Amino acid sequence: MSSSPAPTARERILDTAEELFYQEGIRAIGIDTVIERSGVAKMSLYRNFSSKEDLIAAFLERRNEKYWRWWDGIMAKHPDSAKRQLEDLFHALPERICRPEYRGCSFLNAATEFPEADHRGRKAALAHYEELRKRLLALCRRLPATKPKELADQLLLLIEGAYTTGGILGYRDAAQSVTKAAAALIESHVAQ
Repeated sequence: MSSSPAPTARERILDTAEELFYQEGIRAIGIDTVIERSGVAKMSLYRNFSSKEDLIAAFLERRNEKYWRWWDGIMAKHPDSAKRQLEDLFHALPERICRPEYRGCSFLNAATEFPEADHRGRKAALAHYEELRKRLLALCRRLPATKPKELADQLLLLIEGAYTTGGILGYRDAAQSVTKAAAALIESHVAQ
């Protein structure tokens, strides 16, 4: 029986930062807390990440990669039908946001914590949203929607509204309203 190799210092640091940053907030967690919880030496942290801003960027890059793997898994179920892909996406959202450990969208949280336009955390968050908007627009153009840009923007607002209120409402019924709202929006924009 083969066992997985032990995580590297970088992986332990990033695992710890990801958990703490997501659960408690990026600004609330200092480098010393990450070092202590990950069980690495201070030099190991600084060998892998030259600053907290580098660690924040790596955390958001990891969250971005996980998000797009989740998205691509949903899209792969019905690659020939944009409508089914959008339906699948909005059916998957309640499951994503109704987890007990859910604390909102990492990118929205980062953009809120770092309002400075030149902060790498904010830039990573904005890049994530631009990609989300681009992918939604591509799906809306394949529907074909009568006003694909308008529909994509409305669907983006629904997604972000679900991410924002999911942590507050936390109720499956309330979260599933996003599925019905998306279906109604899509129907209203698709040429008959």
